[in-house]
Amino acid sequence: MPTRTNSSPRVAVLADSDTRWKWGALTAYRLQSDIRLDGYLLRGRATPTVRQLDEVGARADSLREIRGVDFVRSIDRTRYDVVVLACVGGAVQAMLHGLARAWQGADAPAGAEHRRPVVVTGYVGVVYEKLADGLLLRHGADVVLANSRQDADRFREVYRGVGADDGSVVECALPFLGGERHTGQHDPYTVVFAAQPSVPDSRTDRTYLLRRAVEHARKHPDREVLIKLRSKPGEHTTHIEELPYQKLAAKAPGGLPANCRLVYGNMGEVLDRTDLMVTVSSTAALESLHRGIPTAVLTDLGIREVLGNHHFLGSGCLASWDELDAGHRPEPDAAWLARQGVAPASPASAAADHDPYERAFDAAHARVTALRTADRLPPITPYYTPRTAPGYLPGILARHGLDPHGEPVAGYTEAPEQAGGLRRVARDTVREAARGAYRHGVQRVAPAIRRWGQL
Repeated sequence: MPTRTNSSPRVAVLADSDTRWKWGALTAYRLQSDIRLDGYLLRGRATPTVRQLDEVGARADSLREIRGVDFVRSIDRTRYDVVVLACVGGAVQAMLHGLARAWQGADAPAGAEHRRPVVVTGYVGVVYEKLADGLLLRHGADVVLANSRQDADRFREVYRGVGADDGSVVECALPFLGGERHTGQHDPYTVVFAAQPSVPDSRTDRTYLLRRAVEHARKHPDREVLIKLRSKPGEHTTHIEELPYQKLAAKAPGGLPANCRLVYGNMGEVLDRTDLMVTVSSTAALESLHRGIPTAVLTDLGIREVLGNHHFLGSGCLASWDELDAGHRPEPDAAWLARQGVAPASPASAAADHDPYERAFDAAHARVTALRTADRLPPITPYYTPRTAPGYLPGILARHGLDPHGEPVAGYTEAPEQAGGLRRVARDTVREAARGAYRHGVQRVAPAIRRWGQL
């Protein structure tokens, strides 16, 4: 029976935001070497801008924006070896059903024309909410990546709990950890507050965090305090930002001191000059810890599931701005770090080629290679079906132009995806205007309505 060859794999990555594109593309390079990578950006509210893509730095051989229904129609099962779905759970579920329908018969052992790609998915960072919901929406992929030992155990437990196959779960690590290990204090000593788009979400809490960062700069004039922002006003990332820190900073009493400023750019480059990382619950904390940088997860607003900082219980990193103002430098717990897949390598282990992070993708690499070189793969079978979730699944699929069986809905496929000339310009102009109106509604109108409701 014929098998696939081990020649350079061709990989497609579908992503719906800048952070998920970063995760998906870098994961693809970790899973298989010497690949050709075709990137697809799912059209929606968080489709990354050119600036965001440049900041992320993950490169592809080709890159295009696409609707979910067109992705399902355009992914030829004989063209790609691996498809990475780097999207929110609902989009992943829709693509799984759509691809399963489009690739029917691919499990027949009758040659290359009946093969299908290996489908991989996972999470871009810390999984602190909607664990069951997000995991079950990802069930059906051949490989569901877990970024740590703790996540792998939790993922398998959820799947077993509903009687679903948990064999797809494979432990690895976040693909964007790395960089030089922090070995000594910089001049000037640099504190970085990693802001998050949606945590916390109230004006009062976000103003408080900004004020404390500014006060820290004033109390320590010999330090530089950087407020690291994910996006510029009008841009969106994985989460909606209703109250950008840029606007809050513009109204800060007395303005920002000379040693405090807003910064953008690649997080890895910012970490190169960081001596103390401060955040509420950003994945940047894991990047920082991996490099041995003192890292503080703030408790000022409480330790609450809605903030995500409960994920860091037992880490040794929980601290308040008062403690940081007084000179406290958190010391992370080694066992906690190991469970999270971010244990930094010692110089000795790195020199001996025993860096645990560099080996973290071995199992995932082996699994994907075995699947893509197999003579056939079983059909994609998500846990959610019209029978198991008749009141939930149809709505998820409809948002991406698919009917309850994964077939494209009439009307979606009739829209011209390959419009040219003036028609394409008009279409793009209308879409950008719609995005602008949506963002204005999210960032300006909706908060105003909520304030009126509180009067």
